[in-house]
Amino acid sequence: MEDSTHSIAVDMQTLYLGGKEHIVRTGHGCVSVILYGDEEKPPLITYPDVALNHMSCFQGLFFCPEAASLLLHNFCIYHITPPGHELGAASICPDVPVPSVDDLCDQILKVLNHFRLGSVMCMGATAGAYLLTLFAIRYRDRVTGLILISPLCKAPSWTEWLYNKLVSNLLYYYGMCSLSKECLLQRYFSKEVRGTLDTPESDIVQACRKLLNERQSINVLRFLQAIDRRPDITQDLEKLKCRTLIFVGDRSLFHSEALHMSEQLDRRFSALVEVQGCGSMVTEEQPQAMLVSLEYFLIGFGLYRPSQSNGSPRSTLSPFSVSPELLSPESLGLKLKPIKTRVPSRGGDSTRYSSKMGSV
Repeated sequence: MEDSTHSIAVDMQTLYLGGKEHIVRTGHGCVSVILYGDEEKPPLITYPDVALNHMSCFQGLFFCPEAASLLLHNFCIYHITPPGHELGAASICPDVPVPSVDDLCDQILKVLNHFRLGSVMCMGATAGAYLLTLFAIRYRDRVTGLILISPLCKAPSWTEWLYNKLVSNLLYYYGMCSLSKECLLQRYFSKEVRGTLDTPESDIVQACRKLLNERQSINVLRFLQAIDRRPDITQDLEKLKCRTLIFVGDRSLFHSEALHMSEQLDRRFSALVEVQGCGSMVTEEQPQAMLVSLEYFLIGFGLYRPSQSNGSPRSTLSPFSVSPELLSPESLGLKLKPIKTRVPSRGGDSTRYSSKMGSV
């Protein structure tokens, strides 16, 4: 199975909270894909962060009624799970080489080819956002739009490298212990929802902690090692011409990374939404803050929120149907205002003004 060079799928007739699980064999191992919705609709691909799957990374957004009506009405959802992160996954053999981000990117291509998908909309969180961005850079004709949550684009900083080293050592020597989970929860959520001495942790953190208990530590370690070895793709961001919407919480450990990425993208095709009082996992912590921007983003592709009487759409995701006005960042939100943001410019350090969505 690990040596296979073909993309052969074994359909598992398994209900996954209403979705069907497919196991897709690739040259770099097997990938679990959970499919929701009508396969005649345009495809939306998701990819989660380290140690998460679609239930622990995107469930909050898809359980939000307004978001569910918007996304499930317009898309067939393909949740790609990192190797060994699916429910009930066994430990990956230590002798199997750790995949590179290039290998994981190739897996995404195999998944698209197996389902005979053409151009897709992509939604990724942190590590998953990096992989989908890398995929969009390499296969520009296969990606129509990017929705990125607390994305990465640079190689790990010393701070992140030390943090990942700590988590890796904990996973290797102690498994998914309490301290390992605390480090991962800090990666995902703001301090407010993680709880303090005076306030208990929120329900979403408790649910995520339980889901982390189900992860095989070696599988999480392998994915973390792959992301920790990622190259800097900053210079390649200028090649992206698909419309891109970035969400990041102002309490996220990757807030500065998201700002940096936003500065490098073509302003005609991208916008940044900073969510106040939120950590990295905006989809779980404050999914309602994503709704307005998501709706305006999808309007640019001719997609819409259904009314009670509307039937199922057969709208395409052709960027050629987008009017010029909808390609500007201002079209992606109701209220935008200049926010003074100190971001290093390409020619040196300076204070620059950039349009950000200030209504969240």
